[in-house]
Amino acid sequence: MLRIGLTGGIGSGKSAVAWCLSQRGAFVIDADALSRQLTAPDGKALPYIASQFGPGVMHADGSMNRDAVRALVLQCPETRVQLEAILHPMIGDETARLTQVALKAGHSCVVFDIPLLVESTRWRSRLDSILVVDCRTTTQIARVLKRESTRQGWTVHAVEQVIAVQASRAQRLAAADSCIYNDGISLDGLAQIVDEAALRFGL
Repeated sequence: MLRIGLTGGIGSGKSAVAWCLSQRGAFVIDADALSRQLTAPDGKALPYIASQFGPGVMHADGSMNRDAVRALVLQCPETRVQLEAILHPMIGDETARLTQVALKAGHSCVVFDIPLLVESTRWRSRLDSILVVDCRTTTQIARVLKRESTRQGWTVHAVEQVIAVQASRAQRLAAADSCIYNDGISLDGLAQIVDEAALRFGL
């Protein structure tokens, strides 16, 4: 079974690439989706997060306030380390379970959609190939502001702060075995590029 690590900066279009690969038959495991499940109402990680960071990072419905946590992380990098210490082991357990599900179902390719793949020290040895989705920083900012237009707190400065704490474009490209440049193209154009990549992955 081919194991592909998919990554890219915020607003790069990584999720669109993951969806296209899933349409070609890849089994996609989305680390960010797993994180959201763990921090949704009744999520397994919530008691630990509330204990570590206090009620200020919780919504009234009991879910984690992602905007509040994001603000804490940007203000204090140590907060990110503490949050990852809670979430990453849980995400790792669920990822391992889903990998076995894919294996038993006979999937030939599993795509691990991991936003912080390059920043992590534990993923590279578990993957056969790393696929990076890349675009200009100005494009990242424009996409995030467009998709988050209904949410408060997302300004150009806020997006720039998130980009600053992620791996740089150069770092991601240096780690890549292959790259999709997702800038100035339509969704149909992106799908065509992903189809070509999928063929190389045996999909």
